[in-house]
Amino acid sequence: MSVSWLHIAIIFFFVQGILLFALAPFLLSYLLAPKSRGGELRMPYECGLAPYGSAWVKFGINYYFYALLFLAFDVDVLYLFPVATAYSHAPALLAFIKLLIFILILFASVVYFWKKGVFTWPKKIKT
Repeated sequence: MSVSWLHIAIIFFFVQGILLFALAPFLLSYLLAPKSRGGELRMPYECGLAPYGSAWVKFGINYYFYALLFLAFDVDVLYLFPVATAYSHAPALLAFIKLLIFILILFASVVYFWKKGVFTWPKKIKT
């Protein structure tokens, strides 16, 4: 296999891209970052307020639960776009029935979660 000027140019720009986009931000942050060590720089960030108490505080899991539900339904809805394009050449009634079954399963899961009380937000989170 012979190495042409095109191979050398590709390797050159690949290395240049690695240096420019991977190493340059690290080098710039090292050179431009503030150098003071101590005081409030070592404190954890809590919305601009001075922290108090322990970091191990119990809180409700509802926020994470809603985020997981959102991700689950969001990913399911994202399946509709490629499926709709894949069924563009299929017979119209067959594609419609398949998509309708998929949407009905999504709707049934929403009804199931609703009946289980997943979507009800508690009045007070007990810690």
